[in-house]
Amino acid sequence: MTTSNAASSPTGNAAELYGRISNDAELTQSLFRQALQDPSGALSRIVALGEQQGLPVSCEEVKAHLAGLDDGATKQWLLKARGGL
Repeated sequence: MTTSNAASSPTGNAAELYGRISNDAELTQSLFRQALQDPSGALSRIVALGEQQGLPVSCEEVKAHLAGLDDGATKQWLLKARGGL
């Protein structure tokens, strides 16, 4: 199964975690608001969410995944939260 292979790699974990967060509008908005106030705290929260969901990621893996996305909304989020990322 390709999904379990992707989930076993750190990059796959970041992608899977991003997908889960993206599918939860309330969580997405909460993280966006937090990123505006406390960007590094939002990043730490994303890492903690990964641990809770069995998708361990590092801050660097999350940053790398986000930087590689071709998604206007994500890029706008990154611009606003750049200070902590």
